[in-house]
Amino acid sequence: MVTAEIVSIGNEILIGKTLNTNAQWLAKRMTSIGLEIRRITTVGDDLEEISSIIREALKRKPRFIITTGGLGPTFDDKTLEGIAKALEIKLETNEEALKMVEAKYEQYVKEGLMERAELTPHRVKMATLPEGAKPLPNPVGTAPGVLIEVKDTVIIALPGVPQEMKAIFEESILPLLRKESKNLIFYEAELEVRGIVESEIAPLIDEVMHDNPYVYIKSHPRGGERVSKIILHFSTTASESTTAQNRVGKAIVQLSEMIKKKGGEIKVPK
Repeated sequence: MVTAEIVSIGNEILIGKTLNTNAQWLAKRMTSIGLEIRRITTVGDDLEEISSIIREALKRKPRFIITTGGLGPTFDDKTLEGIAKALEIKLETNEEALKMVEAKYEQYVKEGLMERAELTPHRVKMATLPEGAKPLPNPVGTAPGVLIEVKDTVIIALPGVPQEMKAIFEESILPLLRKESKNLIFYEAELEVRGIVESEIAPLIDEVMHDNPYVYIKSHPRGGERVSKIILHFSTTASESTTAQNRVGKAIVQLSEMIKKKGGEIKVPK
């Protein structure tokens, strides 16, 4: 499988002010097209922290490292500087990115959102990329996304604004990821179990996963041992949807029969 890591950047996440919905969305979206997310990390708006986590991730050699946050014009937007520091390369004004930024401000002027489209130093900052980087069009906002190839790893930097992040991902990143994953299919299903506690289900899950090596089963208790309601999540990745569904279906039937023999009740969650 194609592996990936997600790095979320921003003090607002670390202090609990902002919920990290970007990482959740990216992980779900990438998993759905057959990628394996190996790690999700959050760091603050600190140059050393950003460069350190990028170096650490590169040592693990994922195919993709996707960062979110820190591409804007303000002093605390340090993602690209951190990536450049990690790669030991220079930052430079990227002419293609600069044209993207300039076009956006000209559009804002036409729409009456501002009076002048002057390329101030803070605006040029959004077009200052690590050398050799490729800017990615931002259909929603101003700061371009950024793609950098480092040996066998592709680093992709996306804005932290969710609408901008999703727009760049869907337009510029999704086709690349689909090609890399060879259009693998991720399939998942759930069962709700009552009348049996998780500790009794655990050995049954072990046996079913042993018999169905391509299926991953995760139990999610709701309310603890005293409230015997458990959600079982089944998932697999395959080259064809029929194969994926058959794998999960077989595991569901086997585990359901075992749970019923233990006195548990099964139903499909709505």
